[in-house]
Order: sequence, then structure tokens, then C-alpha cells
Amino acid sequence: MKTVLITGGSRGIGRELVRLFSENGYNVAFTYRSSDVRANELAKNTGALPIKADSAVESDVNSAIAKTLSEYGSIDCLINNAAISSFSLFTDLSIEEWNETLAVNLTGAFLYSKGVIPDMLKRKEGRIINISSMWGLVGSSCEVHYSAAKAGLIGMTKALAKELGPSGITVNAIAPGVINTEMNSHLSDEDREALIDETPLMRFGECSDVAEAALFLASDKASFITGEVLNVSGGFVI
Repeated sequence: MKTVLITGGSRGIGRELVRLFSENGYNVAFTYRSSDVRANELAKNTGALPIKADSAVESDVNSAIAKTLSEYGSIDCLINNAAISSFSLFTDLSIEEWNETLAVNLTGAFLYSKGVIPDMLKRKEGRIINISSMWGLVGSSCEVHYSAAKAGLIGMTKALAKELGPSGITVNAIAPGVINTEMNSHLSDEDREALIDETPLMRFGECSDVAEAALFLASDKASFITGEVLNVSGGFVI
């Protein structure tokens, strides 16, 4: 049985990833930063292993990896999903907000990847899937810090795919469009309608749309796919 470690797994896309991979026969470990009640409920319902860890803290990351390896023996797939977002004019953006966004959204993925790769190298196989964003491809006004972090994740994906390919490890990214999550719950009805109008499929995406894409990239069916950015945006970005 294969094992997947999912970061930021207690809600939104992460929660759906935990549910779907559990249902498809994976051993699942997932990290969360503060949602104890949600994490424990999800663990109870899926059998997944919940691990409280901050993706921006190296010691937390190393502990989460160690706990997963101790429980399951290996990590066959890493999904770097943990992320935070906020809106701010660039001229109002503080260095603290900038640093925190990059620490969680980009440095966290670096730390988790660095931590799981040695075992993957020994076994000459593995999957790393980075959850980026369509804003990492085209940029979003008032989200320069978020867009920069997600764009960095795409660059990391492509470079790491070249480096790890000879060792049988694939590295891919998913760039979700506007998804029905708490992260987008602040949007006004007017904003929601405007975004839907810009989406050729005329709807928001669901967390399951992203999770199904990740399940495919983690499978043997995607064994010859690496360095790609799978755009799950309903045609928003073409």
C-alpha cells in the first residue's frame, strides 16, 4: 500500500485530498496548523494520520516527515498543499505579510520536498505534487505576494523535475482556478459573478476537481509526466 503525505489537509482542497486518497487505498498522513477539531474529525472519518505542524517551521516539517515514516515506513507521494492568502495593495503590503506568505506557500514546499527526497532517491521512485494557482501563471492584482509565491512554486516544480527525473521521481504542479473554498468565502456576490463570467465553464471549481487531478498525477498512469503544470481553472487561463 502506498503512502501519501498531504500538507494543509484539514480543510478545503487539502481535506478533499485526504478523503479521496484514503478512499483509493492509500495510507494517508496530513498536516494542519491549528484546526484541531476539524483535523481529528477528518482522521476519525478517514483513518488518516493527523499531524500538527507549521509548514514554515523547519523542525515541525522534519517532525511531520519522521512521524509519517515511523507510522508507514515510506512516503511514496508528497502533496505540497498548505497555503495562506490575503488581499493587499502592493504599496500597503508589509514585509511581515510578504515573508509569512512566502514562508508558508513556497519555503514550506521546499522544506517538505527536501525532507522526503532522500528516501525517494534510495528507492528510485516517488511523486511530488505542488498545488500552485492560476495566479502563479498570470498574476492577481492585490495579491502580489501570493502570486509571487505560487509562481515560485511553478519554477521549483520545473527545475526539480529535471533534477530528479533520472532517479525515477516525478514532480508536477496543479494550478487551480477559483475553487469553492473558505479561502474564497470573502468574495462578494458581485465578485463571484464577475469571476464566473470570466470562466468559460461558467462555474467555480470544486475541491474534488483538484483532488481528482492530484490522484491521477500520483498514479502509475502518470508515470511519464513530469515538470508539468496542470491547469484546473475551467478555462479561466488558456
